[in-house]
Amino acid sequence: VQAVLRRSAPREAPAEGALARGRLSLDPDGWRARWEGADVALTVTEFGILRALAAAPGKVFTRDHLISRLHGPGFAVTDRTIDSHVRNLRGKFAGVGGHDVIETRAGVGYQLGACTGARA
Repeated sequence: VQAVLRRSAPREAPAEGALARGRLSLDPDGWRARWEGADVALTVTEFGILRALAAAPGKVFTRDHLISRLHGPGFAVTDRTIDSHVRNLRGKFAGVGGHDVIETRAGVGYQLGACTGARA
């Protein structure tokens, strides 16, 4: 009976693995962002943006796509709100040497940068 109960019990979803690129590392399960091993304090929204970009390096995300991903479709937020969060992210990472974490694709949106610390 115990074996049947174990097999039929709901299973935990597998843990999402850590995401890393260059000097940036993200721990989605622990909601932690690090630059060269040092913690960088982020808001939930900032972390969500960074996680979306890090999960698909090379992909350019429009502001609307990021809003939908963070809040769900139809959420009433202006696209400039995303710009504000990206500006804050850039400032926080620039403070620890991460000058190339997020790249802007003019007229399109944002993508994860090389994360090497190089200035543009």
